[in-house]
Amino acid sequence: MLSALDRRDRPPEEGAAAGLQGFAVDKTFLSSLKGILLETELALTFIIFICFTASISAYMAAALLEFFITLAFLFLYATQYYQRFDRLNWPCLDLLRCVSAIIIFLVVSFAAVTSRDGAAIAAFVFGIILVSVFAYDAFKIYRTEIASRATQGDQQ
Repeated sequence: MLSALDRRDRPPEEGAAAGLQGFAVDKTFLSSLKGILLETELALTFIIFICFTASISAYMAAALLEFFITLAFLFLYATQYYQRFDRLNWPCLDLLRCVSAIIIFLVVSFAAVTSRDGAAIAAFVFGIILVSVFAYDAFKIYRTEIASRATQGDQQ
């Protein structure tokens, strides 16, 4: 099995399929717990974006930005493309993504509910659901990736 450095240093293979080989979607990831969490986060941020577009357009930028960030993480994880960037601490980046989204959506959801518009109240409800999904995702990242690495470092 080749490491990320060996794959990166090899010359590209011939043919049109070789260019698409790096972006093949791992269907087992999409059906795993992490894949389902990312898909749920993506769907809920899109719903919140639509609700903010219909009611308070000042808050739609936060939902749109988080939508694109979550879409990028889903793409990187589903195609295994993140393994080419081996110098980045992906669990830490993913944890920071979840924590920042929790803070942003808590603030924006409670600010939106003050308008008492129907779509803003729907955005508040979906925002609270989304915050709980992000919190669960952050908890799973911390428990499986960060805490396990810390205990492995203590044992060495």
